[in-house]
Parts: sequence; structure tokens; C-alpha cells
Amino acid sequence: MKPLEEYNYIGRVKSMTYEDWKPILDLIPAIEKMKIYSVEVEPAREMDGVIELGSWREDDVVTEFLEAVYTIPIINDFNWGGWDEGRAMASNRNFDYDTVDIPTKCMLITAIVRNDRFCDGALVDTFEDGTILRILKSIDRQINSGRKL
Repeated sequence: MKPLEEYNYIGRVKSMTYEDWKPILDLIPAIEKMKIYSVEVEPAREMDGVIELGSWREDDVVTEFLEAVYTIPIINDFNWGGWDEGRAMASNRNFDYDTVDIPTKCMLITAIVRNDRFCDGALVDTFEDGTILRILKSIDRQINSGRKL
């Protein structure tokens, strides 16, 4: 895998305008209003001693978030599973995301989204515990602080 700089990921993210970010930042009010981000479609059940797990559907705001992060695009190809610093940031509920730059926040979003592919429900968990909202608000603050009025 090539380093991030070879893909110019950092430069691309840093050059994005407020308008580029709007699809994801416009979701903040909807995310703030919610507490539950998935709906049970079919409950778990037991038949003949075998437990069949239920199924659930992500709320529309989660689907819109996924579409936005791939459309903008901020998802990056890097070894997110081996990124211990990112794991520590995401698991620390008191981490101040304002202390890291926007490309690092995008790497965190990438790690969270990609992790969900291997650990079903992990993305919804980060919505419910406030991680996604804290990251998005930090991006919004950082973009707005550098924005010319």
C-alpha cells in the first residue's frame, strides 16, 4: 500500500471547501436530535435450541452519512486496522477532536466505516455513543474558523 502522501489524500482533504463538506455537515442537526440509530426489523428467536439472531435496519441518517462520506469523498485507503493511535482516539469518550487536523478526523471516519464491514453494528454504536457527532462538529468548527466571511 502506498503512503497517504502518494495519493495526495491530505492535500485533497485540506483543499476542500465548505460547500464540499455540506453533505456531511448538514446531517449534524438530524444526528443531534436522535438517540437510536437503528430499528429492529425481525427479533431474535430460538427454535430447537438454536438461536437465530434478529435483523435490524440502520436509520436513514446513518445511510445518508455513508453515502456522503463516499461521495465527498473522505474515505481513504490505509491500514486502519493497524492504526493504534486512531483506535485510542475513537475509544476515548473524552478525546478532544479539536486537537487533531481534518485529515486525521477523516482517517477516523474511514476506520469507523470500514470496521463496520467486519463488525456489524459498529457504525451505529459510534452514532449512539456520540463519536460521529463529536467528529463532525469538530470538522465544522475547524472549517468555520478558517472560513472567510
